[in-house]
Amino acid sequence: MKKVTKSRTKGTGELERLKDGAIDLSDIPEIADWSKAVVGKFYRPIKKSLTIRIDADVLAWLKSQGRGYQTRINRVLREEMENRGRR
Repeated sequence: MKKVTKSRTKGTGELERLKDGAIDLSDIPEIADWSKAVVGKFYRPIKKSLTIRIDADVLAWLKSQGRGYQTRINRVLREEMENRGRR
């Protein structure tokens, strides 16, 4: 990891003290088209390790689809959680 030197960060304190309205943003183009934006692209929820009992046939079906069965379990549970939140 690259260490940030004081010379690169010089002046940030001045910006932090300014009120938002006093910062000149005229040289930064405004992004008006958000159609290609991905919601949650950088969101990584904290993972918790646990022991769970699943019916053998359900586990066999999940594993039969290839690697990543735990990820599939999480995706199914997340979809159910989000669907219940909408009701």
